[in-house]
This record gives sequence, C-alpha cells and structure tokens, in this order.
Amino acid sequence: MNWTGPRELRAQLQRCWDRGELLSGMVSGESSFPRRLTLKGPTSAQMSEHFDRVRAWIAELNALPHYRIEMRALRHRVLGANEVPGAVWVDTLDDALEVLGKRREARRFAAVVERTRERQPLLLDWITRKPLKVLELAEVWDRLLDVVDWIRQHPRPGVYLRQMDIAGVHSKFIEAHRGVLIQWLDRVLPPEAIDTTASGVSGFARRYGFRDKPRLIRLRALDPAHALLPGGGDADITLDAASFARLAPTVSRVFITENEINFLAFPQVPDSLLIFGAGYGFEALGQAGWLTRCQVFYWGDIDTHGFAILDQLRTRLPHARSLLMDRATLLAFEAQWVVEEKQTLRDLPRLNVEESALYNDLRDNRLGPNLRLEQERIGFGWVEAALTALGTGDKVDTA
Repeated sequence: MNWTGPRELRAQLQRCWDRGELLSGMVSGESSFPRRLTLKGPTSAQMSEHFDRVRAWIAELNALPHYRIEMRALRHRVLGANEVPGAVWVDTLDDALEVLGKRREARRFAAVVERTRERQPLLLDWITRKPLKVLELAEVWDRLLDVVDWIRQHPRPGVYLRQMDIAGVHSKFIEAHRGVLIQWLDRVLPPEAIDTTASGVSGFARRYGFRDKPRLIRLRALDPAHALLPGGGDADITLDAASFARLAPTVSRVFITENEINFLAFPQVPDSLLIFGAGYGFEALGQAGWLTRCQVFYWGDIDTHGFAILDQLRTRLPHARSLLMDRATLLAFEAQWVVEEKQTLRDLPRLNVEESALYNDLRDNRLGPNLRLEQERIGFGWVEAALTALGTGDKVDTA
C-alpha cells in the first residue's frame, strides 16, 4: 500500500531542509510552523479489505514522536465510522529538527546569524537565500567577515592581496573564496568602491581595487636585424603587458603560436616577431597599439577550439590572419589526426568564408568524429615551406 508512513513524512521534512526553508526562517524570525505535511491514507474500500493493516498503520503514526496526528471519521457501510489520521502536523521548528537530526547544524547556523547581525547586517539577506551554503562555510565564517571588514575600512587599497594584514588570513584563503566574497562585497561596499567592468573570480583584484599579478607575454625576434635586446639575437624574452605595449619594434609581421615547442623551434623569418600565445589571453595584445600596423598571423590547432581562439583574437586584432589552419594542411596530415575531447559548438562570426567552412565541417563531424590536428603534429618541412612562401610574397593559404 502506498499510504504515507514515517519514511515519507521524514522525506517531506528533508526536502524542506534541502531547500533551506527550515533555516531561512531563523534569520527573519518568521516561523513557517505549524506545518502540515501531505498525508495519503486508506480509502473506505481498503478499510474493509485490509482492516488489520489499517489498524497497524494508524498505530504506527500515533506512536511517532514530534508529529501531531489529526484524526477524522471514515465511514463504511459495514464497519461504520472509524477514526483514522486525516492530517499530520509538525508544530515547531524544534520538532522538525529532532526528526531530521539537525539540531546541531541549526545551533551552528544560529550562531553565525548572530555574529553576522552584529558585524555585517547587510549580509543577512544573503544568508536567508543561501542557508545551506552558510553551514558549508561556518568554520571559516569569521575569517571571511574579517576580510570584508578590512576591505570596508580600506576601499580600493591599491595593494596586492598578499599585503592584507589580517590574522589567520592569507592570500590563498581569499583566492579560494573569491566567489562568495564577490557576492558579499557587492552588497556591503559603496558603488564607488566597485569596478563593475571587472567580473568573475579572475577579475576580483581589479573589481575591488587591489593590484593584480601582471600579465606576462613571451616573445622572440625571428630576425637578428630586429633584435629586441642589444646583441640579443633571438633571445627568449618575457615582458609584463604594460612593457610589451610600450615596445616599438621595427618588424612588419608578427606570428602567434599556442604551442611552446613550436615557439622555441620556429625558424627565422625576415622582418618578423614571434609571440607565445598561451597563458595570458588576448586582452594584453589589444593594448599594444603597434600591433595594428603589423601583419598578424595566428597559428593554432585545426579543431573547433583553435578556430574559437582565432575568433577571440579578432575581437582585439580584427586584421589577424590564420596560418596553417587550412583544409590542405588538415588533409595532408590525416595520419596525425586525433580526437578533440569536447568541441566548441557556438557560431564564430569573425571567421572568413574558408575558415567558417572548415570550422563547420569540424563542428558537424563531416570529416570524422571530433576530429583535430594539433599544430605540433604538422611536419616541420611543411611549416618551413609555408613560411618561405610567405617570405617571398607568394600567396599562402590562410583559410
């Protein structure tokens, strides 16, 4: 029989707990008790067919602690009127917590609420909406409040996170909890203390006025006549983004590659510079005005992500061209094809006609399932031939 028993009653309370309903009322003081639970009992026909089982069901419910059973008369033409449970109530939050075994969690939650009410009352709304998250953070709650206190007292401090002098708090702790801290700080700080153009955990430092680790750009001159350092030849150089933007190289072409070995093995090319594209995105490149007067060639993997990166690069450098990301190169190295674990499926509006055609073939698996050709699998002679053709002014397939 699918009559409501102790297990089903407890499951209803558990769902209330899982939705945070039982704890949320502790913040506002507005009680949702007494709470009536859903009850499914025997029909009149079942009373006569399973009378002993009905009696056992009634006795089982009446024996339950922390529930109030409200009886009703169930009439039967043979058995007459019988009192059966018609409703089940949980009268208090304490009763619900006892049934669920959550009294200790509730006490911990109440203690967090009181400390927050004293120190940062603007966070009570957040607590009401995310009570179970509060329990997850209970052990570190006071340290998180310490961080909020410090930033409120030092808005847009212009220092590194490492320089925050808070007992028991280090920069890794803050970095680990940036998601929560963003939600809190946005509630307690005045609008002028928040840079809303910086978003996500990666934008935490800039959003709240901390100094951020500089973006680093790694590059090599491919032509000794355009060495970046005196006598440096093809020196492997790493610069912060600001210094990179201030460069004034005399080259007319810039290559970008995503593979470190390709970066190191890239042959000399007249009048050219090479950038290692991994690790910093393209925001830093967009700040370098001198790149707008150079031809820019991007060499990435021939797969959906490679074309997505090319599309992203063109948000900063619209004139960038692809290199060795064409159908001829893909087909020439069929033996080196591998599988792309998770494809990009969105449309890429900044690809040209030939790039879009190949991207769509890859995305729609027309050439094979999740096909990709990694740039390091392309034969080096093929690379040198393409660069030689580019160097002599011949047309290079950059589709």
